[in-house]
Amino acid sequence: MSILFIFMRQEKDSLRRRFKSFKYAFNGMKILFREEPNAKIHVFISVGVLVAGFVFRISAGEWMAVLLCIGWVIALEALNSAIENISDFVSPEKHEMIKKIKDLAAGAVLLGVIVSVIVGLIVFLPKIIAVF
Repeated sequence: MSILFIFMRQEKDSLRRRFKSFKYAFNGMKILFREEPNAKIHVFISVGVLVAGFVFRISAGEWMAVLLCIGWVIALEALNSAIENISDFVSPEKHEMIKKIKDLAAGAVLLGVIVSVIVGLIVFLPKIIAVF
């Protein structure tokens, strides 16, 4: 009986830690959208794309592609911001290797944006052309 109690106690503590980790994740999102100008731009564009999705009544498959692209770009921006912050913390002075690391992270965001724009053109361009 005591082994079951210990197991249940450990499970309860584990769940508590899991819920606490969500608190940290939401705080990270709050920091991202409050402090990172590029994240604000991504959100602004994402809102426009979501509105366009409703206006043009895109299909479920198109919604999946659009939502995955939005999530992908914002997640990449969060990782880029984290890499920039840790790089600046570790090496506040200019350093060629830190520059390379930060450029690679920024390049990942740019690649995600380029692919997302291509997906957006595939989804929306035929619908826009059909209107005109």
